[in-house]
Amino acid sequence: MTRLAPSDVMQLRKDFPILDQEVNGHPLVYLDNAATSQKPRAVIDAITHHYERDNANIHRGVHTLAQRSTQGYEGARTKLARFLGATDSREIVFTRGTTEAINLVASAFGPTVLGAGDEILVSEMEHHSNIVPWQLLCERTGAKLVMAPMDDRGQIDMAAFRERLSARTKIVALVHVSNALGTINPIEELVELAHTAGAHTVIDGAQAAAHLAIDVAALGCDFYATSGHKMFGPTGIGALWARAELLEAMPPWQGGGEMILTVTFEGSEYNEIPHKFEAGTPNVAGAVGLGATVDYLETIGMERIAAWEHELLEHGTEVLSTIPEIRLIGTAEKKAGVLSFLVEGVHAHDVGTILDLEGIAVRTGHHCAQPVMDHFGVAATTRASLAFYNTKEELDALGAGLRKVLEVFA
Repeated sequence: MTRLAPSDVMQLRKDFPILDQEVNGHPLVYLDNAATSQKPRAVIDAITHHYERDNANIHRGVHTLAQRSTQGYEGARTKLARFLGATDSREIVFTRGTTEAINLVASAFGPTVLGAGDEILVSEMEHHSNIVPWQLLCERTGAKLVMAPMDDRGQIDMAAFRERLSARTKIVALVHVSNALGTINPIEELVELAHTAGAHTVIDGAQAAAHLAIDVAALGCDFYATSGHKMFGPTGIGALWARAELLEAMPPWQGGGEMILTVTFEGSEYNEIPHKFEAGTPNVAGAVGLGATVDYLETIGMERIAAWEHELLEHGTEVLSTIPEIRLIGTAEKKAGVLSFLVEGVHAHDVGTILDLEGIAVRTGHHCAQPVMDHFGVAATTRASLAFYNTKEELDALGAGLRKVLEVFA
C-alpha cells in the first residue's frame, strides 16, 4: 500500500484555503477533524458554481436550470453509491447527516421489527446519536436497549458481545470508528454474529468514511450512515445507505412533496425509493458539494489517505508518550487518527484554551460520548483528531503546546 509522501501532503494543503491563516499570531494547526473537517477548493467551487449557474428546484422542472440541478443532485447520489461500494444508487437516501440517518432507521424501520420484550444491542463506545434514537424507539415499542461493554483499551469485549446477543435481539447498532477513542471496530465479524442471531445491523460510519475505504457489500451490514462534513464535504448533508429491499418495505418517515406519486383526500401513493424518504426540497447544493468531495477523495485514493494518517497517528502517539503527565485514553490495536488524552492536574477545557492561544485547534469535553467518559472515570478529555492534510510538524507543535500548558499550571 502506498501512502502520501510529505511533499504530496504539502501540495494537497494548498487545496484548503482555510489552512493558510494565523490564529492568535501562530500558523493554524487544525486538529479537530473528528468534529468537522475542512473543505477543499474543489468543493467550495462546486457549491458556488451551483448557486451561480444551476440553482433551481429538482425533479419537477422542465427548464434547463432545473434539469442541470437535477443532474447534479442525482449525479452526487451515483458518486456516493460508488464511494460506499453500493451497486444501486437507489440505496442512497440523502439526509442532513449521520444523526438524521440513524433517526430515519429508528423511526421508519425500527417499529416494523420491534415489539415489547425485544432488544436493541449497542456498544459502550457509541456516540449519543447512536444511543438516544434507540432509547426513544424503546420508549415507543416497549423494547429494551442492551449495552455491550468495552475493555480498558477501548475495544469491544467480544465475549460479552456474544453473550448479549440472543433471539430477542432485533437490531444491532454499532459505530465503525469511535469518535472519542479512534477504535476501528471489526464490523464484518460483528455483523456476521448479529445476522447469525437474526438481527439487522445499523452502522454509524460518520468517522470512517473520510479515513477508510468503505465497501458496504464487504461489511455485510443492512444500514450504513455517513455525514458530509466529516469527510471534507459541506455541513447539513449526509446519507443513509440501506439494502433496497429494506427501503422498499419501510414506510415513509416524513410526509410532503417529492415523496409521493399521487395525493387525494382519500389517501396518497408513495414515490419509489429513495425519493420516498426525501420529503420536501432537499439540500441540492450540499449534495452537489458532497459529489465533488467524492471526486476529490477518489483522486487522492482512500488507501493512500489511510496509510498516511496511520503514520501520523504513530508519530502523534510517540510525541505524547514523551510527556509523562499525559495519559492516553483509547489504545486499541486498530485505531484511526484520534488521540484522546488527559493532562495531569489540568482540566481539558484549560488545555484547549491554552493550545488555542498557540494556534492549535483541538476538541475538549465528552465528545457526545458520555458513556465512554464514564467507563474511564473522567468528565472530559482533550482530543486531537487527524486528517490527511495534517503533518508531523503539526503534531510536534501539539507536543510543544502541551509543554506550555504544563508550564502554566506548574
